[in-house]
Amino acid sequence: MAAAENKPLVATPSAGSRPSGAIDPASLMRIKHLMLRAKTVVEGFFNGQHRSPFHGFSAEFSEYRPYSVGEDLRNLDWKLYARSDRFFIKRFEDETSRRCYFVVDQSRSMSFAAQGYSKADYAKTIAATLAYFLSLGRDCVGLMTFDQAIADYLPARHRPGHLRQLMVCLERAETGAGTDLLLPLDSIAATIRKRGMIVLISDMLTPLDQMRTRLGYLRSRGHEVIILRVLDRAEIEFRLSGSALVTDMETQQEMYLDPLTVEQEYRKRFEAHEQELRAICNDLGIDFYRLATDQPIDVALFDLINAQSRRGRTVMRHRGGGKPATAGGAS
Repeated sequence: MAAAENKPLVATPSAGSRPSGAIDPASLMRIKHLMLRAKTVVEGFFNGQHRSPFHGFSAEFSEYRPYSVGEDLRNLDWKLYARSDRFFIKRFEDETSRRCYFVVDQSRSMSFAAQGYSKADYAKTIAATLAYFLSLGRDCVGLMTFDQAIADYLPARHRPGHLRQLMVCLERAETGAGTDLLLPLDSIAATIRKRGMIVLISDMLTPLDQMRTRLGYLRSRGHEVIILRVLDRAEIEFRLSGSALVTDMETQQEMYLDPLTVEQEYRKRFEAHEQELRAICNDLGIDFYRLATDQPIDVALFDLINAQSRRGRTVMRHRGGGKPATAGGAS
């Protein structure tokens, strides 16, 4: 972590149309206050644009209401006017505040920290940043943290003090024991009655046997689901300099590993697990992103929001037939 002290807050500009002043994650993590960390990303990157990129996603027609003078004429239903000679406005379900729930993994595996800060720190920063950004657009945000049990739950709201309470829950969340992804998905499905967006932030290091059923049930209830898979670069690339005795962070089982003999098998299993996860998401119309903890958070969010905006413009065309394609993951 000491080496990170010499790094500038702004990293090397990224290629293409991405933000030119990406915030170095190691520098960002030195900001201890989570709300201030979120503000640093949002206010620096989005340049004061206080409109939620998720607002209006998969808007579904709800009802008509009479037109009032001064309203946007683009929402007039001209076909209905031709039949009735009266002006009516199409009202959509997402015309009101958006409801977004962040489901954040706090299991022991999330405490892995080859970068000098843990996956849990990175995950909490992403959740805080998105929650802060959405709240600026007057969208309702909620939170559930979990390991083998539910730790904290806040319903989706937008009112004074709610965002601060959400930040407090994120800051005090400690990494627990094992991972039970089915429990929070079951709990969210049973708790949320109105349609919303569910953002699952986890390393997803768990068996996927029953994930399709749980995620499919959420989609059948009309929820949009996004999975943000947070991994340390050492997990993605299997960084082990020499033979060592390693300990499973969740089971505490000790294993002797020789990187020359296990590297190929590790990569094979890692790739098979992620391919299975991506296949589940593709089949269910769920957006999946892999985020490495050394990736600047504002660049990761830029990719996420761009992909979601493109999806938002096409999702209505898919309502009548096939499923929308999932966006590609960042890595």
